[in-house]
Amino acid sequence: MVLESEKVEAVYVLGDLVEAWVGDDDDSQFADELRTILAGCSQHTALYLMHGNRDFLIGKKFANDTGACLIDDPVTVEVEGRRVLLSHGDAFCTKDEPYQQMRKLFRSADWQRDILSRTLQERIHLANEMREQSRQTNANKSQNIMDVTDEVVLSVMQESACDVLVHGHTHRPGIHRLDNVKTRYVLGDWNRCGWLARIEESGISLECFSI
Repeated sequence: MVLESEKVEAVYVLGDLVEAWVGDDDDSQFADELRTILAGCSQHTALYLMHGNRDFLIGKKFANDTGACLIDDPVTVEVEGRRVLLSHGDAFCTKDEPYQQMRKLFRSADWQRDILSRTLQERIHLANEMREQSRQTNANKSQNIMDVTDEVVLSVMQESACDVLVHGHTHRPGIHRLDNVKTRYVLGDWNRCGWLARIEESGISLECFSI
């Protein structure tokens, strides 16, 4: 990531940077290594972080420590003369009503304040429980319910006056033509490989790279 940052004008991380972020006071070796990597990246280019459904507790301290800027979801950016809509993507999965209710709770200031008031070890234990519960719940859901709703995507793109959308969350990498003009680029999860959408003057490409 640091090497890639030397070649581009900006790097946007669209959420779920980690499996679970339990708070900016996480002093584990992994958290420290992550801070070092991102700080190295921000020395070469502008670094933007968007919250996902696994790292919504990333706060201002982490951003300051890494030289990153926290951005809203969704956000419209101007890249190489294009208006591009960036999003984590989970807000578009409106057919999964239980998930949307949970998302609303997790993003609320009161809920986050309560969680962050607990000890680090309590938060780590809670995060592990929540991840396991999520895996069990998703195993019993149809893939269609967990995917984005095209009508919602089109509506948001029209409101934002953007013909290009880049998002993650669904872990179904691909390029989808929504009509004769609009295109949706979906990033995959970082399991077999890492995923990025490279936006250049010549066009937009979806790339899978070794990790």
